[in-house]
Amino acid sequence: MSRSESPSVVVGYDGSAGANRALEWAADDAARRRVPLRIVHVVVPWPYDIAKFSTGGGPEDFHTGAGRMLAEAEKAVHELRPGLDVSTAVLEGQPGKVLREQAGPQATLVLGSRGLGGFAGALLGSVSTHVAVHAHGPVVVVRPQEGAARNEIVAGVDGSPESEPALAYAFEQARLRGAAVRAIHAWQLPVHAYAPEVTFDLDEVVRAQRQAVIDRLAGWRERYPEVTVYEESPCAHPANALIDASREADLVVVGSRGMGAVGSLLLGSVSRAVLHHAHCPVAVVRS
Repeated sequence: MSRSESPSVVVGYDGSAGANRALEWAADDAARRRVPLRIVHVVVPWPYDIAKFSTGGGPEDFHTGAGRMLAEAEKAVHELRPGLDVSTAVLEGQPGKVLREQAGPQATLVLGSRGLGGFAGALLGSVSTHVAVHAHGPVVVVRPQEGAARNEIVAGVDGSPESEPALAYAFEQARLRGAAVRAIHAWQLPVHAYAPEVTFDLDEVVRAQRQAVIDRLAGWRERYPEVTVYEESPCAHPANALIDASREADLVVVGSRGMGAVGSLLLGSVSRAVLHHAHCPVAVVRS
């Protein structure tokens, strides 16, 4: 099973409305970045291996039908983006694992948020968690229906080194689209702030949080002078702040804190919440 070791976009496809939206997003992204697009359909083998679930067909029928479906998808992409380098693949296996293996270190993996079955039907469950945590490159989850383009990319900033790859992705997407970046550094009052015997200067806390996001973005402003940057440091839960901002955005970019043998099994709670509840496509960028 081959995968791309050079920059590319890989999209999981099952013919559903959600998958068609993901395909369109992936084609646009590949064209902007001038990289190849690979359309992948994963056939889960177990349904036709068990007599109880037999549909009267065999593996060959599934592969033939999937091949026709991908041919139609490829044709649609060429009509949308003439000249784009497009390839297709029908593969068997566990969807999350297969899709992750198809996306090499330089690839962006694009998935729809729901479909007619197979991997897309479970996207916001085990498959999305597996792919978002274990894929080497960015994973983008696209909703079936999106509003009008807002020309704005929302990025979460938490002050950790793990957020740097997400910021890099957000600024590059903004540059390619001619969009602005809205950087959100949400924070919450420390627990002791609610104890009346403990005093604190709220204005000073607000200034410190504001300065934190300014400092974190200084290098990115220098690297991308053509990108307009809006800075926000609301007193709110980070997930809520990003989800609210997603209503007016074309894309929300979050990091994944998975690190090491144990940590790699966990997708951060903020990233998970945004992945489930955002109102626009979400890119999870692992450090």
